[in-house]
Amino acid sequence: MKAFGIAALAVTVPVAVLAQPIDTPGITSPLTAAQIARNYPADALSGVAVDKPVLLRSQGGMGLRVVKLAEGLSHPDGLVFLPDGRTMLVTERPGRLRVITDGVLDPAPVAGLPTFNNVGLGGLHDIVLHPDFARNNLLYISYTKDREPQTGTTLAVARARFDAGRLTSVQDILVAEAWESPLGTYGGRMVFGPDGMLYISVGDRDGTTANDRSSARPQAQQLGSHIGKILRVRDDGSVPPDNPFVGTPGARGEIYSYGHRNVYGMAWDPKTGEMWATEFGPAGGDEVNRVLPGHNYGWPLVSMGRHYSGSLVSDQPFHRDGMDDPLFFWNPNFNPENMFFYTGDKFPRLKGSLIVAGASTKKIAQMVIRGDFVRQGDTMLNELGVRFRDIRQGPDGFIYLLTEGRLRGPNDTDGMVLRLEPAPAATGAGSGKSENAAAESPD
Repeated sequence: MKAFGIAALAVTVPVAVLAQPIDTPGITSPLTAAQIARNYPADALSGVAVDKPVLLRSQGGMGLRVVKLAEGLSHPDGLVFLPDGRTMLVTERPGRLRVITDGVLDPAPVAGLPTFNNVGLGGLHDIVLHPDFARNNLLYISYTKDREPQTGTTLAVARARFDAGRLTSVQDILVAEAWESPLGTYGGRMVFGPDGMLYISVGDRDGTTANDRSSARPQAQQLGSHIGKILRVRDDGSVPPDNPFVGTPGARGEIYSYGHRNVYGMAWDPKTGEMWATEFGPAGGDEVNRVLPGHNYGWPLVSMGRHYSGSLVSDQPFHRDGMDDPLFFWNPNFNPENMFFYTGDKFPRLKGSLIVAGASTKKIAQMVIRGDFVRQGDTMLNELGVRFRDIRQGPDGFIYLLTEGRLRGPNDTDGMVLRLEPAPAATGAGSGKSENAAAESPD
């Protein structure tokens, strides 16, 4: 496995290409006022608010009831349930950690967060609990870290103790070797595996997406960089000795898999014990992958998508030897965010399926997996007109969602926490109707 990784690296990243100078905002020169302003746009609170419970049907005809639990959030990105089953913690990307108890949002954010950079898509990202949280109260947050006084930002993961509504003993356990433009993307999705290890996605960090050339893009194929990788670490951030590139000269020991663009969804199949990930493509080519240790998933040398300039990303978009092809890809884009395998009893038609949140497509998709065959099944919630950032199964078997109106704007406050329930059998379900209206005119 180690030899495979080094061989792929040597063949696919010519030194002459990497040596060409590239103008990277925030790296080769500080961000300009115009660049910062573009990433701090004026307030534009968009999206359809869910005031009263709404009854809908999925594309496949499944009756759904959507209930709003919280509103007024700014780009909520990560959600966890505490062991009491009553309390949720929600991250807001501009840099707040919020508490929701019994469906009521605490107006005061949690104190004690580390200092972060929230330009563009930077800020506070995901949150996960330690597997033994009930005993030790430890949690993990991923966030955007500055490199002062130099230019550049990266993804960091901090461990902290959640104590009486505040964070204490906050300490970075990982600062990714992914220092690039503050205008780039970060990834930052985290999940604990059944092996007790913490898995972390690091994005492509590309701040020059309008250009065909990038200082960040080729690093997804370099084992000396964390860019475009899924990392695997112990709960204290140390490197497990059985990671695939431990002992490989020049490689980062934390790397579990590489050649990713932006992994925003990771989940473990409870039946097979396999890890799955969703990956943002560029213009086209979003992917679903089964993730295996040491494997190379091709970015940017293999991609079904195009650069935002319109040119092809790769001259071999379908396959290269030594790189894993996606088991499923969307074209046009789906913009997959987080995902989970549904194991509850509230939605029998979804049981065992991978449920994926869509951002710009503003819908939720059911993915049906049978070995190496993956297909898209039912889709739902497109009528709400909101972007979905995170999706989780609650301890009650309902589905919980985080929404936003648009991609960026740190002063936006149109984010919501929604709960998805089966529609009551007595009322049926309409298309965007309030609960009362649907009861009066059932389908």
